[in-house]
Amino acid sequence: MFDYRRVALNQIARIGPRFLPFADVASAEVPLARLLRLSLFQLSVGMALVMLYGTLNRVMIVELAVPATIVAVMLALPLVFAPFRTLIGFRSDNHRSALGWRRVPYIWRGTLLQFGGFAVMPWALLVLSGFNEAADAPRWIGISAAAFSFLMVGAGAHMVQTVGLALATDLMPEKDQPRVVGLMFVMFLLGMAISALVFGWLLQDYTPFRLIQVVQGVAVMTVVLNLLAMWKQEARDRTRAASTAPAPEFREAWFQFAARPGAVRLLVMIALGTAGFGMADVLMEPYGGQVLGMTVSQTTYLTAVLSAGGLLGFALASRVLMRGTDPLRFASLGASVGVPAFAMVILAAWVQYLPLFVAATFVAGFGAALFSHGTLVASMRSAPREQVGLALGSWGAVQATAMGIAVALGGAARDLILVKGGPEMAVEFAYIPVFAFEMLLLVLALAVAAPFLRDRIAGAAAQNSYVR
Repeated sequence: MFDYRRVALNQIARIGPRFLPFADVASAEVPLARLLRLSLFQLSVGMALVMLYGTLNRVMIVELAVPATIVAVMLALPLVFAPFRTLIGFRSDNHRSALGWRRVPYIWRGTLLQFGGFAVMPWALLVLSGFNEAADAPRWIGISAAAFSFLMVGAGAHMVQTVGLALATDLMPEKDQPRVVGLMFVMFLLGMAISALVFGWLLQDYTPFRLIQVVQGVAVMTVVLNLLAMWKQEARDRTRAASTAPAPEFREAWFQFAARPGAVRLLVMIALGTAGFGMADVLMEPYGGQVLGMTVSQTTYLTAVLSAGGLLGFALASRVLMRGTDPLRFASLGASVGVPAFAMVILAAWVQYLPLFVAATFVAGFGAALFSHGTLVASMRSAPREQVGLALGSWGAVQATAMGIAVALGGAARDLILVKGGPEMAVEFAYIPVFAFEMLLLVLALAVAAPFLRDRIAGAAAQNSYVR
């Protein structure tokens, strides 16, 4: 008798690897459900970044009239913590606890920092908006509290993401690491996209009190998502907990990592490319609001468009990299895509065509994803397995530091051009030079990557001639 049920189940099972991105990264030891649950920490980090760099960025500059320079400095404050990502990754590689965990204690500490930052933020927004009893409070208090909350959220996100990615790579064999990294970053972008859509829907009728309610909801969801992500993920190693061997020195481990051929050049490439894509983060939504007339809800949805481009980029990068493609070649392709994307952003202001700006945002997200995925996989492969946390931390430290500096410089450049130009200058001329400079940074990243690509092409040619 023909078993229709068995045939139907077999067809459903085939859907996973074929149509669901990264479904085939799962194994009997680490099923897909466990990987998806672990990736919830990326949802919380993506949600936090949308709130900071998207919604609050635009509201503070446009609705609350906070100078873009001050907002840019707030967004760049996590830069203070970013260099410690390398140290955090190293510590999580070698951490000893009574329970035998390495990664979980750091993820929990980062979660508490994120929650604390979002807990302080509503009070800062009350002061800045002059809401009821807070109207008499000095404005500098609100700005200081907002800056402190941005710092806490950023520091927590750095810690959670660095150690969470290290935990994900611990669970998988080396050959599957590009795909599991892709899965984690797809969830990160999904977190950004879903949060942008939800925040845009909740803030259609914007009021300061409604924004505060949304921030409070983000604080609670951060704890819930990260607790679910950590639950029963890392095995307890009692041997490690009882070990009395001296812990390795960070300085020695770092110099060993940096001495690898091309390691410093790779970090320089990461810094230039990240700054090239990241300088616009503080300006894209105000640019949409001031130059193209977009509302708070519309500019929040813009983050979803950026995330959609990133999702496509990470899906494509993971599929191609699993076939053995050079990750640095793929990262260079991402930087190449970013140059015309920012040219489209500039053109949208001249022609006042909103769909062109939306399309440029999508393309920029696609290029940034290719660049990030390629450089991250290259960083992971440049270190032995026992230094995965250090490699991920180094990538994250350079990326976050470059992002913070770029964001601060982007906001300051916009304000300086506005002051120099005077009230008679069209507002779009304050943004266009910044976007043009981003194009220059991406070209410089390609120039730094050129020796890598030349050496690999020469090596491949030599190997082919040897085979013949």
